[in-house]
Amino acid sequence: MGSSSFVDDDVSVAKGALPDVDPAEERRIVRKLDYCLIPIMSLFYFLSFLDRANIGNARVAGLQADLGLTDTQYQICVTVLYVPYIVAEIPSNLLLRKIGPNIMMPTILTLWGMICALQGAVTSYAGLVVVRAFLGLVEGPMFPGIVLYLSGFYTRKELSLRIALFFSTASLSGAFSGLLAAAIENMDGMRGRPGWAWIFILEGLFTVLVGLSGFFLVPSTPQDVRFLTQAERDTVSRRLLHDHPAAASRFSFREVGRSAASPHVVLTFIALFLNGTTLYGLALFLPSIVNQLGFSATRTQLISVGPFAAGFVVTLVSSYLSDRYQRRAALATVNALIATAGFVLFLRSTTTSGAYGSLFLSVSGTYALPPVLSAWMANNSEPHYRRATSVALGFVATNAGGILSTWSFPKKEGPRFVRTTIMDITFSVLIVVFALLNVLYLSWATRTKHRRRAALLAPYVSDSGPGAPEDGGPRAWAELGDRHPDFRYAL
Repeated sequence: MGSSSFVDDDVSVAKGALPDVDPAEERRIVRKLDYCLIPIMSLFYFLSFLDRANIGNARVAGLQADLGLTDTQYQICVTVLYVPYIVAEIPSNLLLRKIGPNIMMPTILTLWGMICALQGAVTSYAGLVVVRAFLGLVEGPMFPGIVLYLSGFYTRKELSLRIALFFSTASLSGAFSGLLAAAIENMDGMRGRPGWAWIFILEGLFTVLVGLSGFFLVPSTPQDVRFLTQAERDTVSRRLLHDHPAAASRFSFREVGRSAASPHVVLTFIALFLNGTTLYGLALFLPSIVNQLGFSATRTQLISVGPFAAGFVVTLVSSYLSDRYQRRAALATVNALIATAGFVLFLRSTTTSGAYGSLFLSVSGTYALPPVLSAWMANNSEPHYRRATSVALGFVATNAGGILSTWSFPKKEGPRFVRTTIMDITFSVLIVVFALLNVLYLSWATRTKHRRRAALLAPYVSDSGPGAPEDGGPRAWAELGDRHPDFRYAL
């Protein structure tokens, strides 16, 4: 069960023909998948973001003062998480199919819950650095792993909304984290531990409980979903093979290289790096930004909820429209412009209320971008291991941006953080530029594939003899992947 592939290779459907399934029945099956998969994946990612970013709430609750950390030492504690986090992303995505998501995901969730709780026991700068590094190592596989996992259950046109459904919990975790931290701070002094330590301990223990339950809740493949009948499982597998004709590919390092060398992957990689810088800056430092606007610690924890709640709603709406109209670039552009407007207003505002209000725009636009961009990356990469690499590279980029963000909010530059805000404006505008460049490239690549169709397919058609399928058959799809002339790039 753990080593089986995401799509049953024995179930196939003729290329060019839709499965013989009533559309209403197909929608019903997809809804059953949603009820089975999305809540648990959303909870997994909610805890990932909560346990990674709660250091911002702990800082407001006294972590930095109690451990005697300088601003530089605090920033190192935040930064050190992202180095092993990034290193783990590509290898883990390549291993996910081999180990099985039903084993790998709950295991890493349980481990990082334990490590998160250990942060509540640290008493020194060195101890915090070590624990944060291990936290990054075990958290790194989760986000790219969930995207790759869901791509093995949903078609390409359905993926963006499903990514948004779990990713939107990142903004929800920002809102919930503030409320939870405000409540937990009241435990200050209990059993001799400060309030910030209890933030880590309680949130970590809850993560462990969810991780252990995950061993019983996460199906490895469509054939393992207990809430579907066998006929429904076969329908899911058939529609996936129709959507991903190259599903039965085998691992090779050549596919890793092809992903890294694909121009559309490089362009989206850059956009995700730019977005990651602004995203993690807000995730990690928004409580500090609000605090420096002149609000008390408890009020800061509470009113930090508003911008993240707005981000939750905008993320869902944006990704629904992205899937509904199949327009990745358009929604990425709109979201980046919303973020730009928020950062400009924050920079130009002359009042505290105006600066706080601008955060609703900057958080909403910034948080709505990753589901669209990551779905765009996954949509345009085939076969499986090329897609696995592309998705992981996207999150390498996002978290590399996270490293830059940790050095962007020194307290001495608050509350306006002029240099960082100008950087955020620039990065948000550049996301628009790279999204448009990607559309131009994908349009050109599509025209080129169609023009060279005969030459691209000739080796596969001639090798197969008389009566060979015009598209070159399974070998053509497995070897060419998204470079196959019949593969349609998402724009």
